Amino acid sequence: MDFWMIYTIVAGIFLTIEIFVPTMFCINFAIAGLLTALISFFWHNSAGLFGTFVILSVLSLLFIKPLLVKILQKKGGKADFEGEYKGKVVKVIETVTHNSGAVTIYEERWEARLTKDAVEEIPAGNDARIVSNESTILFVEKV
Repeated sequence: MDFWMIYTIVAGIFLTIEIFVPTMFCINFAIAGLLTALISFFWHNSAGLFGTFVILSVLSLLFIKPLLVKILQKKGGKADFEGEYKGKVVKVIETVTHNSGAVTIYEERWEARLTKDAVEEIPAGNDARIVSNESTILFVEKV
């Protein structure tokens, strides 16, 4: 398999992840993958291309992500996970504890946990408010 195919597939995988988990993090790796695929037409060193992918990923995280965030904020869009979910009231579908639980938001099931300072669990059927997130786990408090 040619290097351009490998890095195009890598870009596609990261783009797909970004579509399903909209955090504006994986898009940087998709951009780096596409740029590396273009570079691979002229340079055929596998170690050098991997290094190029890593460097372009870091540069993308440092420069392109802040630019995309500014553009989205100017258009009134949500620029990150917290912009869309933080503060929303959700329905608890599985009792939320410090170790397990689930909520629904926008008809989707999300893993949920209590915030560190919460004392009592939130039973299924109650409402909770999203305080923060860690990856795809939502941290909630009782409403």
